[in-house]
Amino acid sequence: MTLLERYAEVAGSDVVEHLRQLAGLLRGARVIHVNATAWGGGVAELLNALVPLSRELGLEASWEVLEGTPEFFACTKLMHNALQGLQVAPDWRALRHYQKVSAENAERLSAVLADADFVFIHDPQPASLIRHFPQRRGQWIWRCHIDASHPERQVWEYLREFVAAHDASVFSLPAFARPLPHPCYIIPPAIDPLADKNRELEDTERRRLCEGLGLSLDRPLITQISRFDRFKDPLGVIQAFRMARQFIPDLQLVLAGGGAADDPEGNEVFHECLAAVEGDEDAHVMELPPRDNLTVNALQRSSDIVLQKSVREGFGLTVTEGMWKGRAVIGGDTGGIRLQLINHHTGFLVRSPEGAALRIRYLMRNARRRQEIGENAREFARRSFLVTRQLREYLTLMVAMRDGAGERIELG
Repeated sequence: MTLLERYAEVAGSDVVEHLRQLAGLLRGARVIHVNATAWGGGVAELLNALVPLSRELGLEASWEVLEGTPEFFACTKLMHNALQGLQVAPDWRALRHYQKVSAENAERLSAVLADADFVFIHDPQPASLIRHFPQRRGQWIWRCHIDASHPERQVWEYLREFVAAHDASVFSLPAFARPLPHPCYIIPPAIDPLADKNRELEDTERRRLCEGLGLSLDRPLITQISRFDRFKDPLGVIQAFRMARQFIPDLQLVLAGGGAADDPEGNEVFHECLAAVEGDEDAHVMELPPRDNLTVNALQRSSDIVLQKSVREGFGLTVTEGMWKGRAVIGGDTGGIRLQLINHHTGFLVRSPEGAALRIRYLMRNARRRQEIGENAREFARRSFLVTRQLREYLTLMVAMRDGAGERIELG
């Protein structure tokens, strides 16, 4: 069975046929994605699905990853946080190093990028590559996965010079878009339903993976899986768990995830969480190995409730993952989580540990309601947040840019 046939079984044959029609207008086009890491975080997960699927549709798609020093990634992490609103002053010495490493990457990738038809530059890390390609042949698109609705002013002004040089930008939500001198498009992210993290699991495999972590599947379980990042509010999750446990004494918490190659803060946050649950046998803080996607899948499928209590969030693919698995999800009332969770229908939005604890208590005491919300969430994810929908919109974007963004796209 081909890759496209496998997606047709999940998303529908009509969806795959639409992809074939759009890709037929771009057959042979060289499409390159550039980001900062091959593993860890949602961007790498998306590209692991998008690139092979694009190739099967007849595009010459590839994926390049930046090489950088710890100082480079510390600088780009600061940029990332500043775009999400953290008030930090620019470190001009660090930014000079950022430029130096960018120049080295541009030289290394020059033969690949200069001749591409479309180049997708993901997030701030590779944004300045474009200044080294004044004679580029193709069109470059800056893809922002971050909630940039209220960025720190000086950092955005610095980054905007590079972003503005692109031919277009893509944001996840309209509220995230910034004023720029080129077309801006809105394309929400998506998950890959065939990946190990999201595929169906045999019950014996699911139980084996969870029990191997010391969990009791005969007791209620709530889980948050994400990078150890302050914007994901893992300490707030621990607070919510402790408040909810006053009413549900046998409740268990899993706070699991890992770092990313471009995130030097993750280890510090992880150890803060460990210290916060020290001595509590029912609160499990786990640093999962890179690419341990089957364990993530098993944890989410075994959970009564999936949490993503972010205080800032570009989109929140872990929300989508929980929805796809038919779980009731509680998420922070922010960013792209709002696009996914419809209160009392596909999940709940909360703004505080107290609010999260209240919703945990409500859902744990109403099993039928919890199941109903999970079923609604799965169907909403199937229709709106699978990689087939996202690829359709990327293909449409490339056709529109190639043809001068006409009002109609004729598929024949």
